[in-house]
Amino acid sequence: MTDPATYRPAPGSIPTQPGVYRFRDPHGRVVYVGKAKSLRSRLSNYFQDLAALHPRTQAMVTTAASVEWTVVATEVEALQLEYAWIKEFDPKFNVRYRDDKSYPSLAVTVGEEIPRVQVMRGPKRKGVRYFGPYAHAWAIRETVDALLRVFPMRSCSNGVYRRAELSGRPCLLGYIGKCSAPCVGRITPEDHRRVVDDFCAFLAGHTAAYTKRLETEMKQAAAELEFEKAARLRDDLAALERVLERNAIVLGDGTDADVVGISEDELEAAVQVFHVRGGRVRGQRGWVVDRVEELDTGGLVEHFLQQLYGDQSGEAVPREVIVPALPEDSAAVATWLSTLRGNGVELRVPQRGDKRALMETVERNAKQALALHKTKRASDLTTRSQALQDIADALCMDQAPLRIECYDISNLQGTNVVASMVVFEDGLPRKSEYRRFTIKSFEGQDDVRSMHEVLTRRFRRYLAETAKRGEALIPAGELGEDPEPAPDLEDGDRLSRSAYPPQLVLVDGGPPQVAAAARALAELGIDEVAVAGLAKRMEEIWQPDREDPVILPRTSEALYLLQRVRDEAHRFAITFHRQKRSKSMTESALDGVPGLGEVRRKALVKHFGSVKALKAASAEQLAEVPGIGPATAAAIAEALAAASSRRAGKVVAVNTATGEIIEEGA
Repeated sequence: MTDPATYRPAPGSIPTQPGVYRFRDPHGRVVYVGKAKSLRSRLSNYFQDLAALHPRTQAMVTTAASVEWTVVATEVEALQLEYAWIKEFDPKFNVRYRDDKSYPSLAVTVGEEIPRVQVMRGPKRKGVRYFGPYAHAWAIRETVDALLRVFPMRSCSNGVYRRAELSGRPCLLGYIGKCSAPCVGRITPEDHRRVVDDFCAFLAGHTAAYTKRLETEMKQAAAELEFEKAARLRDDLAALERVLERNAIVLGDGTDADVVGISEDELEAAVQVFHVRGGRVRGQRGWVVDRVEELDTGGLVEHFLQQLYGDQSGEAVPREVIVPALPEDSAAVATWLSTLRGNGVELRVPQRGDKRALMETVERNAKQALALHKTKRASDLTTRSQALQDIADALCMDQAPLRIECYDISNLQGTNVVASMVVFEDGLPRKSEYRRFTIKSFEGQDDVRSMHEVLTRRFRRYLAETAKRGEALIPAGELGEDPEPAPDLEDGDRLSRSAYPPQLVLVDGGPPQVAAAARALAELGIDEVAVAGLAKRMEEIWQPDREDPVILPRTSEALYLLQRVRDEAHRFAITFHRQKRSKSMTESALDGVPGLGEVRRKALVKHFGSVKALKAASAEQLAEVPGIGPATAAAIAEALAAASSRRAGKVVAVNTATGEIIEEGA
């Protein structure tokens, strides 16, 4: 624990202009980012008597070891820079909005020549138009299923589309009229694009004009005695009405707005947002946040709007944002949102009418979300803390291992040797800091030697990062030759994932693997990191220089946490190994084909959509790939056929380290 007085800036050295500040821990990692109208006034609040600070603020200032700041010209610039730094450094003490679940969206890949409609989760991609998010994926599929009758656009995967192109036969949706089948030329790309535009316009809220047009066409068809066409149009109208019924009108003036509701207590807050487009609720999302500082509701709103709109632009930012309280710098926030949208954005608190009623509905959802979150997390948080303390007690550690790194080796009879590193912080996986290693220095099944190499490479980088930050003096040449040299760092740059040491290194294995890991750390002069191994046979815990293992009760939460960490490392290693093995099998089958290099191999796989489709292709189909002539196509077909015949018998490959069946051919 650091005393804030040791790094408090000298009196008068802090400027009074607007700016953004960063607190760093002893390893140089950014732990908190904030902004202020007056840097001097804001930062002085952190260096008062610890007893007067909020508990979470106390934890932050005692974790930090230095503070730095950047002066900007306006409050809007401070808001933009604060968001950029929070996104870049992911500080552990900043307000973190965590989705209470993963929300799917209806996505249209408008950037492709033949756009596709599908369900998407995760970060947004370029060239994709999103609608939603929806509460459930099945709700999207029901909506799409109803709309494809009226807007028969493509909804199949790239592989299915490519196979239909090659075979000349559409998929089932093409036969039943729910796809216009551009894959077989039933419709031109230009006509299909018009169908996609109508589909997107309908979902964007322009429904009245389209339904009125269908109704007019239906009446005209009936008047001309084209009863089959009129019946089809009638069914299309009914399908559209079913979709519209699910999104009732909540704002009669056709407003485009996001309505934000917050429910909070001293430690946490739940945020819900309803996305209203054209007066209808088009999507809903929820977040839960840990309160780091004594932020009021307006402060929570400001941080939330940063996360919600920081990566958005254009129409993704609505004309109106309805919030429960205005931020302190509401004018600066509104200006920032207007810059993202390209024209004016209004930030307001409703007082009466339909918007106030809708705000109350959103707030009720937030209260329910917070109550549900606390019910789920209360036992989990207590259990994780107790499990970490039990691990520390069992391994005779001075403190609970808040950061655990686990390593696993995977190979198949000594080939494609790989390793994984997974990171758990506070008992939860931190996937952004996972790493994968390829063992290239030798071939053969030697898990002990592989473990020593991986630990040496990982902590060699840590020492290099430490030296570059000026925290230790390492003589030239002592680190040896690093196969993955650390990048040069300038003051203020973000450190790499290797710059932060764990309290505990866990390896998948028994005494040999543990000894190899301990030897690697000892050779580098690292003695502050504990080492342990979890063996699968009896789930016993081995430590260096101890003859007997540590046996934890089978019902122990500490053992359960270690098993989760070990199993995650094993999963990550096996996944990487399978990827490399699949790639090497395909490449090895084509290695002997003259004139076929890496670029053409990739072009082949991309053209056919998958390795399986490539193997099933004929020489004539292979020759259709740009750059592949008839002679090369025949050689490729012959090489793939020979490789298939070698695997024609029933062959079972076993990972001898884990006993797992890796491949079974029929």
